[in-house]
Amino acid sequence: MTYEIDIAGLKRQLPLCKVSDDLLIGAFVLFGDVEVTVHAAAELLKRAPEYDYIIAPEAKSIPLLYEMARQSGAEHYFLARKGPKAYMSGVFEVEVKSITTASVQRLVIDTADAEMIRGKRMLIIDDVISTGESLRAMEELVNRAGGIIAGKMAVLAEGAARERDDIIYLAPLPLFHADGTVKE
Repeated sequence: MTYEIDIAGLKRQLPLCKVSDDLLIGAFVLFGDVEVTVHAAAELLKRAPEYDYIIAPEAKSIPLLYEMARQSGAEHYFLARKGPKAYMSGVFEVEVKSITTASVQRLVIDTADAEMIRGKRMLIIDDVISTGESLRAMEELVNRAGGIIAGKMAVLAEGAARERDDIIYLAPLPLFHADGTVKE
């Protein structure tokens, strides 16, 4: 089963994937789809509020993060990693539980990044916002680092996230019943 989605003029067939016995989601993966990545980055930048830097959670948003930075001429962007790395000189850390991950994860930025973020207008981006848990964790990281949240953006808003007025997104993505019909 698939679901056809229109992402600001580009159509894609998303496979429906089982999350539970009564819930399917449309699988949206930017990895490998250069056309959607480039197009989505351009469309999001057209709608973006003023900002100083872009930040995104690891990993599925990495192509979008890079492409938005490249298209905007940014010299730097930030990635919240799923765990501390050897090169990090101390970390800010928050926990997150998303709809597509079986266990609780961590998102971290190092203190050097936090220093650059302090006082700056940060644009938080993601590929899909669903439950809002990754977004909440990103907001907490930016706030703890002393940054100012300029805006929150995603390619797709899934389920109840479609009703949020605090995010900018390119297309809504419904949730699905086990038989593939759209949940209202």
